Amino acid sequence: MEELTKTHFSFFKSALLTGVIIAGLTALYFLGPYLYLGYPQLGETPAPLLGLIILLALITGVLGNAMTDIILFVLKKKNGLTGNYRKAAYAAFCGVIMASMAVFIDIKTLGSGKEIMVTALFSDHKQLEWYIPIVRIFGSIISFSTGAAGGVFAPSLSAGAGIGAVFAGWFHLSGPETNLLILCGMTGFLTSVTRSPFTSSILVLEMTNSHNVIFFILLTSLFSNLIASVMSRHSFYERLKDQYINEIHKIETQTEKG
Repeated sequence: MEELTKTHFSFFKSALLTGVIIAGLTALYFLGPYLYLGYPQLGETPAPLLGLIILLALITGVLGNAMTDIILFVLKKKNGLTGNYRKAAYAAFCGVIMASMAVFIDIKTLGSGKEIMVTALFSDHKQLEWYIPIVRIFGSIISFSTGAAGGVFAPSLSAGAGIGAVFAGWFHLSGPETNLLILCGMTGFLTSVTRSPFTSSILVLEMTNSHNVIFFILLTSLFSNLIASVMSRHSFYERLKDQYINEIHKIETQTEKG
């Protein structure tokens, strides 16, 4: 809701927040506490780590914005395909690429990426292979461009987690420090896609109950949002909305002429 209603959010924010609070308390009362990922181990954060977090925020801001730019570019080119056969062939081609990446590179290419996040946060094998963020980003571009259901929300979290884990491995950080960079990577990458730093921060905090590092999570989201906004003024969803509207107008114009 924050993403879709930024312009008019001030007119109904009280009612919206009240609804969110009531829904959350109701679910908590009947279903009990729920964490999508769990409780990662987090220790005290040394001062030198702050510089790495800011650098990670800038990297995720750049990569997240680049991913959305490529997705929009591919979708625009895909609109030039005429006929159902060509569209079906494109979808099949993308499926072959995804399957090939899963078979010949890593099975982690497929899915939402929850396994990547859980493994990195709660196992001793925290340092992921350097290519994991690349295949996650490339896989999101391919799958989203086909028009199939799925979206970029969960894949953005897993791509950010992969970047954070790889980044921590380069600097040989401890387990708790690596967990912090993973959470910051998730927040930064998602923020660069949605341009909703508050929502992205709260989402990661709710999935892991990591309220003791809320300062670093918010700091990452703000820096990531800043660098992404410098690269592109509007968010992925705003530009995607404009692209869809232009497509509709184009179809209506063609229909009227026909």
